Formats: sequence, C-alpha cells, structure tokens
Amino acid sequence: MVEKTLKATVVMPKKMNEEMRERIFKEGYGMRGKSEWVIEAVGSLLEMDGYEDLVNYSDEMRDFKAVETVVISRDLKSKIDASALKIRKKYPTLEGIQSRIFRTSILQRLLRPQISGHLKNV
Repeated sequence: MVEKTLKATVVMPKKMNEEMRERIFKEGYGMRGKSEWVIEAVGSLLEMDGYEDLVNYSDEMRDFKAVETVVISRDLKSKIDASALKIRKKYPTLEGIQSRIFRTSILQRLLRPQISGHLKNV
C-alpha cells in the first residue's frame, strides 16, 4: 500500500522557528497542528502572484540551526515539485528550491497574518 503522506524536513533560522511555534500556539493549532499550519502557508504562497520572486529573495536567510518535520500530502508534494520546476526555469542557478519554498511560505505567513487559516482561538 502506498502512503498518502510524506514527511518533509525544514531547516530554518532559530528565530524564525521560535516565531513560527509562537504563532502556531497563538492561532490555536498546537504542535499537533504544526503540519496543517505549514501546509496552509505553502498553499497560500503558491497562490500568490510572483511567488517565484519571493522564493528567490529568501536567499538572504542565514543561520539555519532549527529543524522541523512536517507531514504533507502527496498532492502537495506534487505541487511543490511543479513549483520548483517553474522557479528553476526562472532562476536556473538557485539551489535548494524545495527548502526555500517551505521557508518562504513560513516567513510570508508570519509577515501576513491575514493568510492565517482557521484561527481556532480567535
């Protein structure tokens, strides 16, 4: 039987990880909802016009000392792969595109609270 979900590891700056965890709790997801929160962030990013440029700009991030694992669907993985190809065509020298998509998604969600999914406790 083929698994319907996959695990993805996201490496990010420690400060960003702390802010993400704080926001996850603030929005009422709890750590069991971390994957859902990240999935919503990725979905929102991939719907933005010009998301390829945002992923490219994430090149400025440094100090990757925090690691998080999230569970994503095969469908989302396919969308990330297709987006990575699109980004690769526009920015052929860009490395680590999948990781950049996750980091950019998280950063955009932290910067844009209006894209928050369900805000359980608000």
